[in-house]
Amino acid sequence: MKIYLVAGEISGDILGAGLITELKALYPAAEFRGMGGELMQAQGLTSLYPLETLSVMGLLEILKHLPKLIKVRKHLYQDALAWGADVMIGIDSPDFNLGLEKKLRQQGMKTVHYVSPSVWAWRQGRIKGIKKSADLMLALLPFEADFYQQHAMPVTFVGHPTADKTPIEPNKSSARNTLALTDKQHPIIGLLPGSRSGEIARLGELFLQTAQALKKLHPQAVFLLPAASAKRYTELEILLTDNPVTDLKLLQGKADLVLQAADVCLVASGTVALETLFCKTPMVVSYKLAPFTWWLSKWMLKSKWVSLPNLLAQKTLVHERLQDQANVEQLTYDLNELLTQPAVAAEQTQAFYAIHQQLSCNASKQAAKAVANLLNP
Repeated sequence: MKIYLVAGEISGDILGAGLITELKALYPAAEFRGMGGELMQAQGLTSLYPLETLSVMGLLEILKHLPKLIKVRKHLYQDALAWGADVMIGIDSPDFNLGLEKKLRQQGMKTVHYVSPSVWAWRQGRIKGIKKSADLMLALLPFEADFYQQHAMPVTFVGHPTADKTPIEPNKSSARNTLALTDKQHPIIGLLPGSRSGEIARLGELFLQTAQALKKLHPQAVFLLPAASAKRYTELEILLTDNPVTDLKLLQGKADLVLQAADVCLVASGTVALETLFCKTPMVVSYKLAPFTWWLSKWMLKSKWVSLPNLLAQKTLVHERLQDQANVEQLTYDLNELLTQPAVAAEQTQAFYAIHQQLSCNASKQAAKAVANLLNP
């Protein structure tokens, strides 16, 4: 069995590694090729490009990198065919992967897309293209599966792998001990501005300045800032030079420990918000896009919310501070509310428990079974 996988994000690398592990259990002699990060490679993937090749956000940014992305996709298409792959699995990165899946499917190859794009939220007409691109959609969230079923698209709800690996009851004291935090250091505030360079550029300074303002309200506060990679660590170091924060720990990785250890977190919209939910840590979600991308997205958005906690709860469970609302004064107010009003924080955490249990389904195993069922109906 030859299985071609393409991931272009850190979150996709995590998903891909779990999927490969379970596919190897079903197909011990399987070979894996395509594009992925260190985790997927550790499970046996031969990767032709670095993981960050696809990490481009925003319409204008994508246009600038378009010639390179087209060249990469053409090479992967030719390579998958020449290698004789039995199935191609695109992991997230829909703007890149769905086009690749469509071309390979036209050549008779089975194709799977793992992680639904936000088609239910905006540009719903994309469902027509998705149905032409993928034989099967693997959905992490239940409302996504409902959407595809309504549009007669083959779909399997698999749950979320992070829900499986994160204990229902987090161990905050253990995480704090690992990070060498003491009981006197309180409150503990996590800052997670994102894993992409563009996110650091747009949110990094804002998050640091918010930390400076919170420090005035909570002099004993400790701030934890995990960097997703060595490159992000360097970028954050540079930002800290101009925006120093007293009692801030810049960490290489360890985001999972930060989310468990913190009393509250300020996070970028995206997968990290869901990971924060699994750790039962109250949060404020914030995000900024390039101005033109933001202007365009406002006209295309079909959903009331953008953050996964709110989408799963189907109500405003956590504050979403986007674009102009993403400012120091507003974020400071919201985080201070969580720190000083226990009832507000408790409402979040109680809902987090119910959502976590709903999404804990042994996702990697379910995804591998679904792929196997596609290949051997």
